[in-house]
Amino acid sequence: MRTLSPCAPRGRASRCAVAEDSQCGERGSELYLGREKKIKMLVLFETAAGYAIFKVLDEQKLQQVDSLWKEFETPEKANKVVKLKHFEKFQDTTEALAAATAMVEGKLGKSLKKVLKKVVAKEAHEQLAITDVKLGGVIKEKLNLSCVHSPAVAELMRGIRNQMEGLITGLPAREISAMSLGLAHSLSRYKLKFSPDKVDTMIVQAISLLDDLDKELNNYIMRCREWYGWHFPELGKIITDNLAYCKSVRKIGDRTNVASMELSDILPEEIEAEVKLAAEISMGTEVSEEDIANIMHLCDQVIEITEYRSQLYDYLKNRMMAIAPNLTVMVGELVGARLISHAGSLLNLAKHPASTVQILGAEKALFRALKTRRDTPKYGLIYHASLVGQTTAKNKGKISRMLAAKSALAIRYDALGEDTNAEMGVENRAKLEARLRYLEEKGIRRISGSGKALARADKYQHKSDVKVYDPSGDSTLPTVSKKRKIEEVEEGEEEEKPVEAKAKKVKREAPTEEEQKQRHQRRRRKRRRRKRRRNPSQKRRREPSARQRR
Repeated sequence: MRTLSPCAPRGRASRCAVAEDSQCGERGSELYLGREKKIKMLVLFETAAGYAIFKVLDEQKLQQVDSLWKEFETPEKANKVVKLKHFEKFQDTTEALAAATAMVEGKLGKSLKKVLKKVVAKEAHEQLAITDVKLGGVIKEKLNLSCVHSPAVAELMRGIRNQMEGLITGLPAREISAMSLGLAHSLSRYKLKFSPDKVDTMIVQAISLLDDLDKELNNYIMRCREWYGWHFPELGKIITDNLAYCKSVRKIGDRTNVASMELSDILPEEIEAEVKLAAEISMGTEVSEEDIANIMHLCDQVIEITEYRSQLYDYLKNRMMAIAPNLTVMVGELVGARLISHAGSLLNLAKHPASTVQILGAEKALFRALKTRRDTPKYGLIYHASLVGQTTAKNKGKISRMLAAKSALAIRYDALGEDTNAEMGVENRAKLEARLRYLEEKGIRRISGSGKALARADKYQHKSDVKVYDPSGDSTLPTVSKKRKIEEVEEGEEEEKPVEAKAKKVKREAPTEEEQKQRHQRRRRKRRRRKRRRNPSQKRRREPSARQRR
């Protein structure tokens, strides 16, 4: 009896001649090579515990892809479709990780190659069903095995995975789950390509130690200046640099040794001469050799801590350029490290929006402003960035807001991006510097709108501050006040007036009764006002209204 090939059209009884590279039989049905040679199908199934190779028992069921899942509802049904032929268990997690990594990258691992040679390559006429097409190409190339990948194979793999406990004997469910979890963690670390250069914990510790060293150095130097100041007080005013001061004290010791001491390797010639001159006329007290020894030991500590601080700063700078190069270009090493330390990690900092990055470090002032309903702070740790520092006071808020927005992008690029270059940071910093120059120069074009219209500018008027000479000050004649002049002029006019004018004034008409009443009322009002001014506590007497008079 002949069986029709799935590749042949209906109504034709021709057999399919399978060539070496033919993809006939991708649906998983029976195939014939030549006349009587039957091709069987094997399935390569990968697990966290090892490689499993199954043999397909009923290949006719693979043709029904949509209903294939019904054959894997129970372990009994699944055992009628496939049967375990060989299981190669991994020795340890390292071998499992190496095998899984090779599978992910589409490579043929050593353990898989060994299994395929041992089981599949014995019978060259068998086909191998696989999940990954890329891996099938590698197997075909290296081991000369025909591999099959089709929707039927994918559905078959899904059914085997559901009934894996019943098909693979000797592996408890708890052990399989533990192996799967361990392999998943190991594979996740490998995929992330964990690198010690990307550890931001070192930055957090380094910046914290740097701040602690600065505090300790300030305390030690203050104590050293105050202690040695009893013996040589003038030295502290001459040498302002702390490190140079401690080195000078370490070398001088007692101030009487300054005259015969050479300090050119520490101080410039002018300052050295001034120190020698001040040592001769110093007003400091005498101290014992034991006191000098303790002061010199303190100076040694200060010098040593200062050198270690410079070394730690170089380490922090290199680490910041390795982990967050774009953030370092935008705000600097110290500010960037403090931002990371304040957030806890670079990834946590990347989750913050730009508005939070702007006021990060000023939380106390922010909540106080919200509580008292005052203006919220415009900047926090970002205030110490060089771009904000070189801005005028009125533009600091604008620049800090723009810098926070660009820094937030740089942080996310550093935390989540694959590249380690600082091109984006350099480009954004150049834009911010251009914007800063525009704000500082007070460009006459409008910031918003089309930009074509020009803003109104006041016309420039030159006002000279040069005072003009007043020649009236040269007169030596006595000056008379204006008030006196006016009085003299009025007296002269009165004398020149004829007597007839006086007679005319005398010959005025007699006032009428109404005029007399009005004068009487004015006099009464004046008297009342005077009384009110003298006695302000008295209540004002209200005059009767027109209605009351009626």
